[in-house]
Amino acid sequence: MAWIYLFLAGLLEIGWAVGLKYTHGFTRLVPSLLTGASMIASLGLLGIALRSLPLGTAYAIWTGIGTLGTAILGILLFGEAATAARLACIGLIVCGIVGLKLAA
Repeated sequence: MAWIYLFLAGLLEIGWAVGLKYTHGFTRLVPSLLTGASMIASLGLLGIALRSLPLGTAYAIWTGIGTLGTAILGILLFGEAATAARLACIGLIVCGIVGLKLAA
């Protein structure tokens, strides 16, 4: 169950990272509230997952999921560059996440 909590925490990290773009420096109320709620929920679920998962592994996977999702959504939603080097680095993040899960 801890891995499910960790995965959901990672998805919420993507939500608040992307949400920051929509808050316009926290000047928009609704996006700011949703971003704040995502932050709290993400950290809360990470905390629950840490009850039974190793700290280093869980934190690295949480940030990896967030980084991966945020990079992909940056490309899809905001027209950020999708160069071969950038996509290769995203692939390396995936390899790292899978490796940490297998080693845990």
